[in-house]
Amino acid sequence: MEQEVTGMAEKIIQYQKKHNLTDTELALNLHITVERLHNIKSMESEPTTEEIAVLNHFIGVN
Repeated sequence: MEQEVTGMAEKIIQYQKKHNLTDTELALNLHITVERLHNIKSMESEPTTEEIAVLNHFIGVN
């Protein structure tokens, strides 16, 4: 069964589409590992409070 993409994962995906960024490029800009970004996007794990703040700041500024 497919899981619906929600919350932070959706924000990341939409941001990447809008700015034509690969996972590697975005992870480097966010100073997180590509594996961690994949886990957040696939909703394997929840982002930490700090990661949420960094993601919201980066997406909001850019």
